[in-house]
Amino acid sequence: MGTVASTKPYIMPALSEYAAVESRLKVEGVSLRYQSPSGETFTALDNVSFEVPDQQFAVIVGPSGCGKSSLLYLTAGLSEPSDGAIYVGGKKVDGPGADRGMVFQSYTLFPWLTVRQNIEFGLKRRGLPGDEINTIVEFYLNEVGLAKFAQHYPKQLSGGMMQRVAIARALANDPQILLMDEPFGALDSQTRLQMQQLLLQVWGNAKKTVVFVTHDIDEAILLADRIYVMGARPGRIKEVLDVPIDRPRSMDVVMEPEFIRMKRRILELLHDDLAEVH
Repeated sequence: MGTVASTKPYIMPALSEYAAVESRLKVEGVSLRYQSPSGETFTALDNVSFEVPDQQFAVIVGPSGCGKSSLLYLTAGLSEPSDGAIYVGGKKVDGPGADRGMVFQSYTLFPWLTVRQNIEFGLKRRGLPGDEINTIVEFYLNEVGLAKFAQHYPKQLSGGMMQRVAIARALANDPQILLMDEPFGALDSQTRLQMQQLLLQVWGNAKKTVVFVTHDIDEAILLADRIYVMGARPGRIKEVLDVPIDRPRSMDVVMEPEFIRMKRRILELLHDDLAEVH
């Protein structure tokens, strides 16, 4: 089947099931504790609370080991908090669900499926009609620039292309919220910049709420509406910063005074945290 050009975002009918809410994500008093083999208790997250408004691009940044990824996994329902609760669209998270899409740093495509088959996998499991599946898949193939690679297998793709497929697959299922765990961390710098611009474009069209985890401060400021700076040992929210830089954004913003001021502030917060630890 040939590609279908689209000049406006495709909105799945299921989107109407998601009621408009002021906060698409609410994290209330979440703590996460582990027990070591020796019986010692380790606190990874301690009483974390914050909210992410609907359709906002939220970025969580913090030092290694501060619990950024753990928080994302809790939101995805892949693990359970020791205390507190997480709500998506007003509903408590009690396990994985179609209302949340997840993109990991590692490439998690099914190697035995083509690009098209990877994107349509979740749609087929939901039992959608074939015509609707084709329309959705064609739209997202075009959105991420992979229409010409629809019949390729993951082993035939570059790292950046595989992450494009992962993003398309997650969005094709029309989640309320897209969770991204350092998805560009394994890419070279040039491909990473290209993927950042692609993500901003796709996010602008899809109007989804995004929670993006990174340790890269420049990436955080370039992408985010709001940045949640975490401290470590135990993990907690140290400060929430709104990004006062107009969209659309290009790489030129890294030279703007406001960008530099924000980067300096985040570095100060992270440096203070490291000083507290040591």
